[in-house]
Amino acid sequence: MIKTLLVVDSGEEDFAGYGAEVVTFGQYLNDFPQQNEPKTRIINLCDTETYLSKGYYCSLLAEARSHIALPSVKTINELRFLSSESGSMLHFTGAVPELEVSDIPREHLVYFGKIDEPSLKKVAGKIFAQYPAPILKITLQDSAGKLSFNIKRWPLGALTSAQRVDFMVRLGEFIQTVWRTGAPQKRHRWEMAILVNPEEKNPPSDKEAIARFIKAAAKQGIHAEALSIDQLQNISHYDALFIRETTGIDHHTYRLALKAEKSGLVVMDDSASILRCCNKVFLHDAFSYQNVPSLRTEVITDRSDATLEQLEQQFSYPMVLKMPEGSFSNGVFKATTRSELVERLDRLFETSALVLAQEYLFTDYDWRIGVLNGRAIFACKYRMARNHWQIYNHNSKRYFSGGFETLPTFEVPKVVLDAAIKACKIIGNGLYGVDIKEVDGRAYVIEVNDNPSMDYKVEDAYLGDELYMQVMAEFCRRLELRGR
Repeated sequence: MIKTLLVVDSGEEDFAGYGAEVVTFGQYLNDFPQQNEPKTRIINLCDTETYLSKGYYCSLLAEARSHIALPSVKTINELRFLSSESGSMLHFTGAVPELEVSDIPREHLVYFGKIDEPSLKKVAGKIFAQYPAPILKITLQDSAGKLSFNIKRWPLGALTSAQRVDFMVRLGEFIQTVWRTGAPQKRHRWEMAILVNPEEKNPPSDKEAIARFIKAAAKQGIHAEALSIDQLQNISHYDALFIRETTGIDHHTYRLALKAEKSGLVVMDDSASILRCCNKVFLHDAFSYQNVPSLRTEVITDRSDATLEQLEQQFSYPMVLKMPEGSFSNGVFKATTRSELVERLDRLFETSALVLAQEYLFTDYDWRIGVLNGRAIFACKYRMARNHWQIYNHNSKRYFSGGFETLPTFEVPKVVLDAAIKACKIIGNGLYGVDIKEVDGRAYVIEVNDNPSMDYKVEDAYLGDELYMQVMAEFCRRLELRGR
């Protein structure tokens, strides 16, 4: 159970009935914290303009009492310092080339990251993510043909009657969605953010799978929400983070995982798993050291004649060249001749100091074994894309991927399962998808993927909803172990 308090400077009767308890600053100062109180979140509506004001102390006391405050003391200070340094204005540059200042009003109020102007909704979300406060005022400026925004805090008392009505609507929406303190049909013990990207062409899970994850989470006592990175204003509002967007090191998914871990959340995929899985150089080195069965691989640093001759002697043609980082078969090429080898290496070395060369082994399909906390939970055969040597063909719109067959894990050859489990022990205890080739009774691990694909009627074709339940049950187990 989570309780929300609205803290105001003085009596504000019109805030009643919004699914939160309304108290004055004096009441919050004297009557809290309370014995056996649930997890408590504070929406601080007091004026925070001056240092050591009631609004400042409200958020400061909230932190001392382990209450989550909006705005935090850090945000209050950032806005106050920047205000004093730049004439009550904070300069924030946003790349929105499709907008013209003349097309829309110059001044706007942002309530909890929401704005009425459709063309500025994404910008407002980003501003709120960086400076989460109940009310912010943004002013558009056109500098050298580039649109930018000036931002400053805005007090509740400065709102007109019409603006106050709009603010109250946004306040109600914010409490019901992000803070979850209304009157839900079923109370949940924990809050989970599921990170998704609606713009992603090939996400790890489709919309139907996400819906089933959310349903499974509810059965485990977890309230889960599918949110984009722009909607995750404060990750500390949640108890768990489930990343269902394709991950990368130089990417917000990795940064969010780190931030969530520092805030004490249960995270899947965790930052260590992302770091290890996203780089094939690490995987190759770890596989070699731990004796994980895999294809012959060489890490190369140049394309000198000596290197070319060495590769030809070691692998012959065709051979496979890989970027250290990539997903869904991106950054993977086949070289069938010396000229193709040179061309591919020239292209790859433009963006990476290291390239992996690997022996080519064609099979009609690749095994994908889903592993969660060291245990196989699903198994698929991914067939090669039509007239292609990989399961994904990025040059074909009609035949982008091949077919699939989902099997119970007990029907998978033991050598394949053993290889998958052994490979995952190197990475961690998270959720992984292990790609394996099987030839003549031998298994060859290609790679371990964090954030594996789990789509409706594909990976869940055998287990159905039980697959989603197993993932959420693991989250529940870890939340129980966390002890709060």
